[in-house]
Amino acid sequence: MQSTDIDLREDILRLKKERNAVILAHNYQTGDIQDIADYVGDSLGLAYRAQETDADVIAFCGVHFMAETAKIVNPTKTVVLPDRDAGCSLEESCPADELEKFIKSNAEKNYYVIAYINCSAGVKALCDVICTSGNAVKIVNRAPADRPILFVPDENLGAWVMEQTGRKMDLWQGACYVHVEFTRESINKIKAEHPDALVVAHPECTTAVRLLADEVCSTEKMVDYCKNATVKNIIVVTESGMLHRLQKEAPDKNLIAGPTDRCACNDCHFMKMNTLQKLRDCLENLSPQVSMAEDIRARAEAPLLRMLEQSK
Repeated sequence: MQSTDIDLREDILRLKKERNAVILAHNYQTGDIQDIADYVGDSLGLAYRAQETDADVIAFCGVHFMAETAKIVNPTKTVVLPDRDAGCSLEESCPADELEKFIKSNAEKNYYVIAYINCSAGVKALCDVICTSGNAVKIVNRAPADRPILFVPDENLGAWVMEQTGRKMDLWQGACYVHVEFTRESINKIKAEHPDALVVAHPECTTAVRLLADEVCSTEKMVDYCKNATVKNIIVVTESGMLHRLQKEAPDKNLIAGPTDRCACNDCHFMKMNTLQKLRDCLENLSPQVSMAEDIRARAEAPLLRMLEQSK
């Protein structure tokens, strides 16, 4: 007989206590997972919480690179991910061996490599500093002026950061499959239905979509934007899971999922692979665990800690 959600919640809370575990959840997780998590946030906030926790076990409800990030800053802790196959199209777009080959073949440029956190530990280990969508402008502004910047792997975030900073960067040709499905046509169509609505979009969206937005920002900054907006209707152009948190934090607003040409909202199938049942099972079995070679972890830790320091 299948467990009910109430049974699962009770089991998860029991196991969390027994394991001395903390549950971290990204803003794109399903509502039931967000509601049981100890902390819900964006990649930057989750990185801080992973660094600060005194728990023995970190159950990371997100995708693989996020759980890897938690392991990088907590090498002696057990880090589990509810679904081992919860990956990321951005991570896949920039394999570590290809990036290493590119850097070596352009050694004369002496690139200062900035990696968006949506990448593997192997890629992080090749970089000078990490960034998130929430701190990318600050990180790029602090980059050395005498070295060319290589920004990996998201070309849309990189293009937006160049617009904000005026810094020229070479961009790796990667993109989030979720955010590039939003189009100018799909946003204009929903705008026609809600002409008074504001549009808030994630910088992983294409330039054409960003130009239609009243605000372009990280998921965490979307919370304050929606709470403080002077209008009721807000079109939210990012992964659909964000609406659950926004509806809790800005209950007086009418939050409208940004549509794509094929549907009324946009789900990341990787993010949605995690479920309450899988969360319960990973706490019970302490599996699947996240691990990596120590030399990779140590090399990846330095640019990650550099980001956390520069973001304060």
